Amino acid sequence: MSIFAVGINHKTAPVSVREKVAFTPDNLTHALQEMVENLACKEAAILSTCNRTELYFVQDKPLSEVQQRITGWLENYHNVPASMISPSLYWHHDQQAVNHMMRVACGLDSLILGEPQILGQMKQAYSQAKAAGSMQIIMERLFQRTFGVAKQVRTDTEIGSSAVSVAFAAVNLAKHIFAKLEKSKVLLIGAGETIELVAKHLYNNNVGKITVANRTVARAEKMATEIGAKVITLAQIPEHISDADIVISSTGSTLPIIGKGMVETALEQRRHRPIFMVDIAVPRDIEEQVGELEDVFLYTVDDLQNIIAENLENRRKAAAQAEKIVVSQTNDFMAWLRGLNTQDAVIAYRNQCLSKRDQLLVKAKLQLNQNKDPEAVIAELATKLTNNLMHAPTRALQQAAQGGELDKIIYLHDVFDLDKKDN
Repeated sequence: MSIFAVGINHKTAPVSVREKVAFTPDNLTHALQEMVENLACKEAAILSTCNRTELYFVQDKPLSEVQQRITGWLENYHNVPASMISPSLYWHHDQQAVNHMMRVACGLDSLILGEPQILGQMKQAYSQAKAAGSMQIIMERLFQRTFGVAKQVRTDTEIGSSAVSVAFAAVNLAKHIFAKLEKSKVLLIGAGETIELVAKHLYNNNVGKITVANRTVARAEKMATEIGAKVITLAQIPEHISDADIVISSTGSTLPIIGKGMVETALEQRRHRPIFMVDIAVPRDIEEQVGELEDVFLYTVDDLQNIIAENLENRRKAAAQAEKIVVSQTNDFMAWLRGLNTQDAVIAYRNQCLSKRDQLLVKAKLQLNQNKDPEAVIAELATKLTNNLMHAPTRALQQAAQGGELDKIIYLHDVFDLDKKDN
């Protein structure tokens, strides 16, 4: 019985290929059931995100056969030619599969090193597999161990503590300046992807109040609705900027939107309570001279990039620590799995011996009921049981001797305690 991890991700394929093999919540249960029923997977789980689709499963077939079956199934299920997806697929088996799964959950294989969202997605994949009935003892134990590894990595290393995106860095800076964002009021200028990410980070940090200013109000309204923000036009900024403790701007304007005079007026209205300002735009949205004003903390995209570069280096160092944790936990899991396989073998051997004993006992009782000599019956029972138990080990020793397999002979001596002196 082997564990497999098969996938396609941002490193091996562009989004135009990845999207063709993605699974939606609507078809995931059906896909898992097909893996179990039609592909003879003993257990299965599917992780499907914008950056990766991965299948984790337990199989007892040879690797070459598994590759052929899975590739063909993906081709048919998603109605895409194998030639499109095969070059982008990666295959991991047993220890490599376990190691890969743990690295994924820890964010060590992510587009952004150490990003935490993947762990939540991994937990979702686990829940969906449980609901589909495709999770049993091995995958259950593997997922639980994987969650524990991810938690240990987050606790024992600094891999997730540093901002490595412009949006996250901007919000982290705000948290350093304002101890409690819950009481802070924010003005976001623009409604593009970066501002949307900033808005989500602020919302998740329970910021007090958010106002979004954009040239087109309709474009900003969807984002504003999701975070409970107010929407204004760019022309209304002078009326609202004095109310903002934090101003973060990222538009496509070719000219500055906020000038020194506008901020001076806002500071007077605020009685010189400080304003934290981040200009993510290129060209700038905020005049450079605004940074000369007292009570203004102005950061540009270059400042944030320097912070991100330093934080990325910190994450790389933390990742090296995380890799050691993953390797150790992978080895522990594989030791448990080998023990499980040994336990299965012991149970099978024990059941085989007990079954033969029971058969011989039934025959012996029948002979006794027929008034046969008890001593002869017992002697026959003992002889047949002994011969039966000796048959497999004797044959193994003979085959090893004929093949000159000294290592196997020594191993069998050890297994059956043949060198032990009887007292």
